[in-house]
Amino acid sequence: MSAHGAGSTGSILKQPRAVWAVAFACVIAFMGIGLVDPILPAIASSLDATPTESELLFTSYLAVTGVVMFFSSWVSSRIGAKRTLLIGLALVVIFAALAGLSGSIDAVIGFRAGWGLGNALFISTALATIVGAASGGTGSAIILYEAALGLGIAIGPLVGGALGSVSWRGPFFGTASLMAVGFIAVVVLLPGQREQGGHRADAKPAPIPLSAPFRALAVPALGVLAGGAFFYNIAFFILLAYSPFVLPFSEIGLGLVFFGWGLGVALTSVLVAPALTRRFRRTIVIRGALVVLAVVLVAAGLLAAIPAGVVAAVIAGGLALGVLNTALTESVMEATDLPRPVASGAYSGVRFLGGAIAPPLATLLADAFGPGMPYWVAAASVVVTILILALGAKHLRRVDRRDPTPVEEAAAVGAGDA
Repeated sequence: MSAHGAGSTGSILKQPRAVWAVAFACVIAFMGIGLVDPILPAIASSLDATPTESELLFTSYLAVTGVVMFFSSWVSSRIGAKRTLLIGLALVVIFAALAGLSGSIDAVIGFRAGWGLGNALFISTALATIVGAASGGTGSAIILYEAALGLGIAIGPLVGGALGSVSWRGPFFGTASLMAVGFIAVVVLLPGQREQGGHRADAKPAPIPLSAPFRALAVPALGVLAGGAFFYNIAFFILLAYSPFVLPFSEIGLGLVFFGWGLGVALTSVLVAPALTRRFRRTIVIRGALVVLAVVLVAAGLLAAIPAGVVAAVIAGGLALGVLNTALTESVMEATDLPRPVASGAYSGVRFLGGAIAPPLATLLADAFGPGMPYWVAAASVVVTILILALGAKHLRRVDRRDPTPVEEAAAVGAGDA
């Protein structure tokens, strides 16, 4: 994501303590995306669960996150950013700890849903809060946020694998502990809405109607992007959530594999995607990355019985996914005149619901048709995304007009990158 332009003066490291507090909590929040990947087989074994039941850990988390995304802008516009952040952090602490204490797969699935609720409230508000409190311009704030996102996505599987090698409960307790530290840091360091002087990080915007995200999806450009993202996220989470059951590795081994995946996502999202979108139209970048992802997924299906081939596909897929996440999020900003939080919340809600379908679908397909079939279905989902974007191309002309300003980018990425 481009974070250049007006307002990007000053060092990224010279920030108020409030910015660092929220950025730290962002790292932990984004760790939650891949934290359970390395321990899925261990959870299945320890709790006598089937692979499909274990995959519901992703489904409950993503489904609740997706639904809550539709309402997060309504909540934060009424109670303020700081309260929304703290409620989200508190929910993650509570439900992550409860998941670690659980004795059945059903309980863990349920508590992951509560975790998704907290994460949606936090992530949807975090970037706007960082921008409001940052010094050195919004450009520096966005770079800091992207660094936190990339770091969290990359180290989540690594931490999950390390703690999971001791016990499958370890990653849940570790997340609860770190989020509790983040909660305290936000309470102490982030100014409240009524505090005066310096940066007002929690200034309350005008109230957003409850129906706004749903009406936004009727706008053709946003509807096209959201529809494409629904199927794209099926592919995303088949690759992420199904692959641990194909690879015959320990928790630490799986953690290292998905650390490579997360590092690929982070590097291409922060470095490669902005370079490509400066040189080529966004729609061309998106189509090219989708084609690359489809090819990688077909190869993964053909190599499903060869661990080294699956590892290579997972890491290569991460490189394509980083470009797509950035380019699609920026496209959502540019496609309409809708308020940025409304557009990104509606888009993110739809795409997370697509992701929620993918993990159990993958294991059911593998049981019925063999280990390569989930990857081929994921590739087919990518092709559907390409077709949706091609059929709706006339509605996406605005996407290619210009780069977003840092202020516009800041308003949308919080929900879009969640």
